Amino acid sequence: MTVLLRPVEDADLIAVGALHHRSRAAAYADLVPPETFAARGPEALSAWWVERWKWERETHRMTVAEVGGEPAGFTYVGPSETDGAAELYAIHVEPHLVGSGIGRHLMINALEQLAEFDVERAVLWVLADNPVARRFYERGGWTPDGATRVEAINDHPLPQLRYTRSL
Repeated sequence: MTVLLRPVEDADLIAVGALHHRSRAAAYADLVPPETFAARGPEALSAWWVERWKWERETHRMTVAEVGGEPAGFTYVGPSETDGAAELYAIHVEPHLVGSGIGRHLMINALEQLAEFDVERAVLWVLADNPVARRFYERGGWTPDGATRVEAINDHPLPQLRYTRSL
């Protein structure tokens, strides 16, 4: 499988939102009631990305992974509220392509982009009860640093762990 990584274009944001929705619904199926994903469809996440990108396009970077000319995954990186760090805000892959290596390609690219922020480390937040994502990050050299928070996903508060990695 050939994976092409490229910067996002405005025309991609609707597809990115739909992909993000499918990825979240699959990854969080055991953590969040499925009907909440139906109530907040792909259109909502697409609109959210269109709006967010308007405000953050100068300070953040989004990369789209394409397979066969179609979006297959994406990453979103930028400055962090964590002192001395840049942040990996999102990495999502089409559910039927999880385990295909696309995530690894996106992670390598994201680490290169994070290093461009001229900081010593990167951080990300992951759901505490998402063992698949946690294993993925740990295989990529990320480790929990002890920080925790609770954030709502579809109005359901879920505990998160912060992971860190030297750049």
